[in-house]
Amino acid sequence: PVLPEMMTYRTIIQRDHVPFLWQIQFAKPEEKQEFSRFPTKTGRRSLSRSISQSSTDSYSSAASYTDSSDDETSPREKGQVNSKGNSDFCVKNIKQAEFGRREIDIAEQDMSALMSLRKRAQSEKPLAGAKVVGCTHITAQTAVLVETLVALGAQCRWTACNIYSTQNEVAAALAELGVAVFAWKGESEDDFWWCIDRCVNMEGWQPNMILDDGGDLTHWIYKKYPSVFKKARGIVEESVTGVHRLYQLSKAGKLCVPAMNVNDSVTKQKFDNLYCCRESILDGLKRTTDIMFGGKQVVVCGYGEVGKGCCTALKALGAVVYVTEIDPICALQACMDGFRVMKLNEVIRQVDMVITCTGNKNVVTREQLDNMKNGCIVCNMGHSNTEIDVASLRTPELTWERVRSQVDHIIWPDGKRIVLLAEGRLLNLSCSTVPSFVLSITATTQALALIELYNAPEGRYKQDVYLLPKKMDEYVASLHLLNFDAHLTELTDEQAKYMGLNKNGPFKPNYYRY
Repeated sequence: PVLPEMMTYRTIIQRDHVPFLWQIQFAKPEEKQEFSRFPTKTGRRSLSRSISQSSTDSYSSAASYTDSSDDETSPREKGQVNSKGNSDFCVKNIKQAEFGRREIDIAEQDMSALMSLRKRAQSEKPLAGAKVVGCTHITAQTAVLVETLVALGAQCRWTACNIYSTQNEVAAALAELGVAVFAWKGESEDDFWWCIDRCVNMEGWQPNMILDDGGDLTHWIYKKYPSVFKKARGIVEESVTGVHRLYQLSKAGKLCVPAMNVNDSVTKQKFDNLYCCRESILDGLKRTTDIMFGGKQVVVCGYGEVGKGCCTALKALGAVVYVTEIDPICALQACMDGFRVMKLNEVIRQVDMVITCTGNKNVVTREQLDNMKNGCIVCNMGHSNTEIDVASLRTPELTWERVRSQVDHIIWPDGKRIVLLAEGRLLNLSCSTVPSFVLSITATTQALALIELYNAPEGRYKQDVYLLPKKMDEYVASLHLLNFDAHLTELTDEQAKYMGLNKNGPFKPNYYRY
């Protein structure tokens, strides 16, 4: 039927409680044209002034995009100096420092335990004389850690452990502070190793402490600067991948310095790996794909702490979740939590999403990528980019199509396409952010591990890999309980004696599984 030229709005008419007419107002043709006209010159000038004033009042919105490609010049080709005239850094744009400082200020608000540690220990300077070289994700939360180490007396040089996770404005803020930071979002592989080398190879400066995430920095120093490696006081490693590499060195008798395995400390594994991934997996997927999770079929490869967090979050939003596992204990946990444990080949043709969380290599092969359905989303929540065989996709018969930052369509000759996120690298830190509070737990653990190794008397730690002392784990947890106004129950003398415990802890033996 032809609609009248103007329809007036009326209450929905219902028949048997079912609406059968929805009436809306349509403008007359001449009135509709009025809306499409451009503003007058005066209106345009007014709009321009409004935008200009807005940009002046708040920091330029362009600076908030860490992957902004307005300036394609490589940071390695730029000659930048901070406000103090220092040029010992390499970041995307030092002018973004003010914006980065604001992000760091926000992160500090939810990292009160780390800030408390800084306040308590900065007068004692427990890291005075420590020369820390770090290779981690460079985010606002990492910046709070770096500034804490500086406040505790350390000299720091820093680089990124992931080519996509650096927040450019945060790196600029650290450089403005005087930290020698070499990192920017979107580095090439060559840039990545160049930045690591610039951190280590500095005339007149030799690191004596290593803080690593993934083991690349440790590996580089071990291979390229063996004399520096032998003289280090200790290594602190926070990832599954990096810890695995440390144990390999130790087993081969090539680890000549003590190392602290932070990844397997309770406060890192049970909180950062589990609770952080439970929230950030959804954040990363939503930001990149705008996916609706309800009813989607998802396979999560690996049911460790990261996998548990991912599965819990996806199930809560209505996804049908399958799990793949090699470990019968983890597989049984998945079954008891209500997930189907399958082989990847059994579900690869039907699932809408594949998420890897194993820390292994070639978990998803080219053959399995070939068998995926059209539109399948593929991503990785493990540290390294080895879990998905991305290299096998870089062949002439397949077309790569960039959709948006960190999102690529891989198109097969028959028109089938999959959606690959962050080129197979760590999803949450490449495509979104992670909660400041849970990173406060990890950062506090890292700071205490550095303090422990640096100040330990000779002979306490041999050339091996150690877990953080249980007492320190409990101390980190107690600092964070203040955020929840939690009140711990205290043992009576009689209870402590009965249990064979010290009233002040530690409360569990090292073999206890939380």
